[in-house]
Amino acid sequence: MKELLIVFFSLALGCAAVAQFEVGSTTITFNDPSRSGGFGSGGGPGRQIQTEIYYPATTAGSNVAVAEGQFPVITFGHGFFMAWDAYSNLWQEFASRGYIMAFPRTEGGILPNHQNFALDLVVVNEKMLALNDNSGSLFFGHVSELSALMGHSMGGGCAVVAASNNPNVATLVGLAPAETNVSAIGAATNVVVPAVILSGSSDGVTPPSEHHIPIYNNIAADCKHFVSITGGAHCYYNNSNFNCDFGEATASNGISITRAEQQQITYDYLNAWLDAVLKGACEGLESFETLVETDERTVVTSACSGLTPDPCACLGDFDSDGAVNSTDLLLLLGDFGCSSTCMTDLDGDGLSGTSDLLLFLAAFGNC
Repeated sequence: MKELLIVFFSLALGCAAVAQFEVGSTTITFNDPSRSGGFGSGGGPGRQIQTEIYYPATTAGSNVAVAEGQFPVITFGHGFFMAWDAYSNLWQEFASRGYIMAFPRTEGGILPNHQNFALDLVVVNEKMLALNDNSGSLFFGHVSELSALMGHSMGGGCAVVAASNNPNVATLVGLAPAETNVSAIGAATNVVVPAVILSGSSDGVTPPSEHHIPIYNNIAADCKHFVSITGGAHCYYNNSNFNCDFGEATASNGISITRAEQQQITYDYLNAWLDAVLKGACEGLESFETLVETDERTVVTSACSGLTPDPCACLGDFDSDGAVNSTDLLLLLGDFGCSSTCMTDLDGDGLSGTSDLLLFLAAFGNC
């Protein structure tokens, strides 16, 4: 019966792709009354934290309406002496797939304070989550309760510091994370959320053996992965940037892949990982595990006893009765077409539709 249902619905409905959104943008200056300085103005008393935000939207543009649904937050730390706009490739990739990306613009000068930048990441992440309950905000009712801290180079190290002893984040992602002057290597011992560290094997700016690997080794999470990109660079996660590229030209040797190739590898791993951890998509976890086991572009080291909750645990058991059966099918059909906070969204695209039905039918009778 299950096989007949799969064939029927496949022919009748076709295969649906991951939802793709237009990308909207806005600027918000947050504040931290307990500290001074920062960047920007108008946020209130204390430290100013001007933040550029990119999000799934109904139409592309500035301050346009957020798309229907709730979306996880990714708070991102920029690299040393780099502006947020060097990472437009990342926000175009992730915001279009249903994530809100927030880029604090603080500590962008030649003498950054790493402790302050780590604290800025914490503040921005917390305040972005709080906007879900702010009726005066563009993001009212549109922010998921799950979030990630992510960063590149200096910002990656500061993201590690920000994630230490932090119960408000679901995952940490480091892109060539650098040791910082509030030690990211030391802070990693207090990081207990699932983590992925990406590292270019030819990175001479932050050599993996001195930066990325010690950070990864110290992360205390039950699930962590170290993805070494063969022939990868330090600056290829982002678009071409004079300051980063100049440092790379003087420090890195043996880069054997292009910027576009490194970015595609980054997207392949992180789209799967983020969908699994932030959207609870079993399909994302399966895609990530397949990459770990078979991808010839990388060498992956993992120490993972599983994710909690497990996105693939009894997939499709919507009524939690320990079986995937006709009762669950009726719940899915009743939810079909939902585009906001969908209980039957199995693939993590924010919707309840064709692809969720096909995943459900493949799991029918399991558990």
